[in-house]
Amino acid sequence: MRDVKGIIVGLLASVMLTAAVPARAETLRLLTWGDYAPEAVIKKFKDATGIDVEVTISNNEDMISKLRATGGAGFDLAQPSQDRILGPQTDFSIYKPMDLSKIKAELFLPELLDASKKNTAIDGKVYGVAHLWGTSGLVVDARKAPDIKSFLDLCKSEYKGRVSMRLKRPALLGMAFALGEDPFAAYGDKAKYQAIIDKAGAALAACKANVKAYWSGSDDLLNMIRSGEVVAAEAWDSTGFKLNAENPDINFVAPSAGALGWIDTFALPAKGKNDDAAYKWINFVMQPEIAAMIVDSAGSFSASKGSDQFVSPKLRAAFQQAFPPEVIAKIKWFPAVPAGLEEMEGKVLDKVAAGN
Repeated sequence: MRDVKGIIVGLLASVMLTAAVPARAETLRLLTWGDYAPEAVIKKFKDATGIDVEVTISNNEDMISKLRATGGAGFDLAQPSQDRILGPQTDFSIYKPMDLSKIKAELFLPELLDASKKNTAIDGKVYGVAHLWGTSGLVVDARKAPDIKSFLDLCKSEYKGRVSMRLKRPALLGMAFALGEDPFAAYGDKAKYQAIIDKAGAALAACKANVKAYWSGSDDLLNMIRSGEVVAAEAWDSTGFKLNAENPDINFVAPSAGALGWIDTFALPAKGKNDDAAYKWINFVMQPEIAAMIVDSAGSFSASKGSDQFVSPKLRAAFQQAFPPEVIAKIKWFPAVPAGLEEMEGKVLDKVAAGN
């Protein structure tokens, strides 16, 4: 009897001790772009699910580097562009397949969801679903640089020291298209692709005298354009929309050869520990009203069906000015990048950066 009492007392003590220790909050570790997870959305998600969100700001190259270094550990959800999944996954196995039964497909624009599924599929398994989409092209102060319509125009002598760009693949490929090449069509021919990016790299190198500074983060570029130091730049459309809200003379300009189109996705890192929270976040932020909050924060449009109805009127107007139907028809969507091409591009861009 004494043994039974001892067991009961021990169990009660254990229960009391457990109750005295507060439960550890569940956390989603999110590797994403700047402005894709605004605090207001994180708070609403916490209120709805009880899950905290730990945000790490990144970009495509950094996501690959971080996940490659850990074998896909350290994060529960990442947001690479759809064209940056095939190569890294083939080379480094940094992602795990999506369980599409846990995605509320009815929340997505069908054409963007289908495109992302197609472009991130490997051996019949899907590794990413669409979130935000947009383009890369030019941001121009039309009052100060009314004739800039192409990447080549950034290199005109009258704009010496007054333009900016980011030394990454959008600038390299944008210049290639401006030179009359089609780098996407050469993805399957490495020798031809090397010749194209070498030609584009040489053009970027010849343009260096015009570059006030190469931007790395959007804040750098925003400040240079706001101050008037830079009158035109290679940039994302979201940067143009943000500046247009402050100054109607500035907006995104799709290059005459066509803007480069991207879709950023949701993808599960290979060794993520909280897939359940990741799927809850995806389905939460794809609700139209929540998606519109992210659109207003990031300046890029969402794959969420009906979200455009809740976007701020100023942003909607800037988009309509920059993207009439004929411009949308000319968008060149980034296809999946085959393994090895980014390394080739990196060497060309390093050579541009190192030149005088």
